[in-house]
Amino acid sequence: MNLKDISLPIEKELKTFDEVFRNAMRSKIFLVDAITRYILKQKGKKMRPMLVLLCSKLCGGINERTYRGAALVEILHTATLIHDDVIDEANTRRGLPSINFVWKNKASVLMGDFLLAKGLLLSLDNDDFSFLKIMSDSVRRMSEGEILEIEKSRSLSVDEKTYFKIISDKTASLISTCTEIGAAAGSINGEYRNAMRDFGENLGLAFQIRDDLLDFVGKKSITGKPTGGADLKDKKITLPLIHALEKAPRTEANSILKIIKNGADKNGAQTVSTFVYEYGGIEYATGKSMEYAETAKDILRQFPNSPSKQSLLSFVDFVVTRMH
Repeated sequence: MNLKDISLPIEKELKTFDEVFRNAMRSKIFLVDAITRYILKQKGKKMRPMLVLLCSKLCGGINERTYRGAALVEILHTATLIHDDVIDEANTRRGLPSINFVWKNKASVLMGDFLLAKGLLLSLDNDDFSFLKIMSDSVRRMSEGEILEIEKSRSLSVDEKTYFKIISDKTASLISTCTEIGAAAGSINGEYRNAMRDFGENLGLAFQIRDDLLDFVGKKSITGKPTGGADLKDKKITLPLIHALEKAPRTEANSILKIIKNGADKNGAQTVSTFVYEYGGIEYATGKSMEYAETAKDILRQFPNSPSKQSLLSFVDFVVTRMH
């Protein structure tokens, strides 16, 4: 199943969201408005707003708060992408020149800051204080996760426990924010909100493990990155590699770490990729991704059957089988 099919129960609501999102980013400053229009041209998958809308519908219904919550998470996500592109010196985003490539770093950083402020004001102006609390904690976790990853990648000292701490904070925190905000908008039921937060956390972990697997098993034509290459260039140690390093003889593991430390070229990346396959890293990480996916599905079983619930179950399947 693809995202278009998954979004069918909220097809009409997604169009309304687009309007709310566009209005929430408006500015009277010409350059800000020009960059905003450029952002809106970069059509993303809208996975995060979809999650907010589906979870809100599942827990009671979609209302004005739901749309504001969906706009808040998408504004925050957009701000982090702009800042990430500056940090990574990326020249493209979703097939178009990145904002920092077109308008340079200074305007990009300030645009990211502007969007963060817009997101905060959207909640404050409408007294959505619970959203702000959820979101602020997510921003803290995302920042801490990124910094921990930088710290550990310098020394190449990432074990499995550290890896899960990083991906929980870096990726799962924002996805659980989407699902919790959706529940908080759709219902005052605290148990629903807790369940949806846990659902999002498990979905986010499954999502990131799959993402890290794609660096080894992805087809270049689909992912746009060479097998075993993209993360190694940044000296990121992910779950498939962590498991292989633990299972391999110490001398072989050390020689692999040396390749990564020296900056793996094409041949080096292929050597690392083969090593990960040989020592069961792919199977292990795939199994872990499926485990988190099953936990996410189990959480949904407490809710009555509905098109929204079916779409969320399909969303979980999509996350662990996607090829890009």
